[in-house]
Amino acid sequence: MTPEQKLAQAGLALPPPHPVVGTFALVARRGKVLYVSGHGAFADGQPIHCGKLGDDLTTAEGKEAAQAVMLALLGTVRSHVGGLDRVSRVLKALVFVNSTPEFTEHHLVANGSTEVLATAFGRELLPARSAIGVSSLPLGFAVEIEAVVEISDAIR
Repeated sequence: MTPEQKLAQAGLALPPPHPVVGTFALVARRGKVLYVSGHGAFADGQPIHCGKLGDDLTTAEGKEAAQAVMLALLGTVRSHVGGLDRVSRVLKALVFVNSTPEFTEHHLVANGSTEVLATAFGRELLPARSAIGVSSLPLGFAVEIEAVVEISDAIR
């Protein structure tokens, strides 16, 4: 099965590419490596999953936001390379969590993103990951994720 089929089997769908909300490229490619800019989650062009962990969002809601953001990021990757079957591996995921100073469950929020990757590509290909708490994010997003992705000429 392709990564997209594995996600669909788990009830997960990739949204259309993320709208650009600034002066930057969503993806910069160098050889077989994609540097994917920070993503949030959108629905109908509007930001979703907004708020601050430890204040108006729970860890479970943050994890759901991280899942949606990773799906959005993968949607951009698919659009850029033609299909997730071209992805060799997500090498690194950097997860920013909009949170209060007292919130300490950033890693649990970030699990929402890497669980998506485990579903699509398998646990043996999980990326290196960092989860960082920040005082705010663009558009009020609860979670923003950027990634480094290796692609292949071969189809998975």
